[in-house]
Amino acid sequence: MTIAVVILNWNGRALLEQFLPSVVKYSSEANVYVADNASTDDSVVFVTNNFPSVKIIQNQENGGYARGYNQALSTLTEDIFVLLNSDVEVTDGWLEPVISVFVDEPKTVAAQPKILDFKDRSKFEYAGAAGGFIDSLGYPYCRGRIFQTIEADHGQYNDVIPVFWATGASLFIRSSSFREVQGFDEDFFAHQEEIDLCWRLQALGGTVMYVGTSKVYHVGGATLEDSNPTKTFYNFRNTLFMLLKNVKGPKVYGLIVLRMILDALAGLQFLFKGQFGHFFAILKAHFSFYSFFPRFLKKRKKHATSLDYSKIKSVVWRYFILKKRNFNEL
Repeated sequence: MTIAVVILNWNGRALLEQFLPSVVKYSSEANVYVADNASTDDSVVFVTNNFPSVKIIQNQENGGYARGYNQALSTLTEDIFVLLNSDVEVTDGWLEPVISVFVDEPKTVAAQPKILDFKDRSKFEYAGAAGGFIDSLGYPYCRGRIFQTIEADHGQYNDVIPVFWATGASLFIRSSSFREVQGFDEDFFAHQEEIDLCWRLQALGGTVMYVGTSKVYHVGGATLEDSNPTKTFYNFRNTLFMLLKNVKGPKVYGLIVLRMILDALAGLQFLFKGQFGHFFAILKAHFSFYSFFPRFLKKRKKHATSLDYSKIKSVVWRYFILKKRNFNEL
């Protein structure tokens, strides 16, 4: 199989300088691309001058993660796309175990490696950890990470298993499948668009895999830190997008109402803590959802599916009330 490793960049000269060397060193079997989202720094010049083997894809605007990758991948012809964040350090032999799964399992349409924390290499990293799932209300969680509780890596997830979603930090996807579902939903802009993508891929009969025999190290939050209200806005709004678009039947409206009540409780918690930016981000997320509601009603006519998407009803209940902190306790 031919492989394209594609790094989406926006004003990330420092990240490219730090992390691109490992990608070039350990990805000899792949074509490596930097897809630039109309940066205003010298990222492109830096890559051109220092990494002549790396190909540049120049997007004309910063369309976020979703549109940026849709544009960048539209002209590539490789069999497997590897969407890699610019703040990821890869390791020797990271590609082969994942690609082998695609070869051996024809139904595999997407996959991720083990994601460890670059800053504390003994632990999993928040964005993806050892493979992702969601509960019935759309709250994402991972093997190795539930909300803010991060597990240490003791080899407990060195397996290869199906998961519900693979992280966009290091997302392997069959190019034919990516095109079949018409790529990312650009209305998401950034955050949780990979969950929506994996949902649609599985609705067509594909399988999403976690491959614990491959590992990478992710900084996380290099583009938007957790403390940034913009990240809160996208996470809360895009979950509502995802549920309305993909959950079949009238039950989705009850799910959305319940989720919005829980969002309100989260907003009050931010308010009491004096984190006013996050409080207003949730308000903004809900109003943005209302404005997009007619558009997503049209999308659900095409995409809503009876796919069994959740293994547990409420990760919020199990985590905060029952005090289940690790994945294996759920």
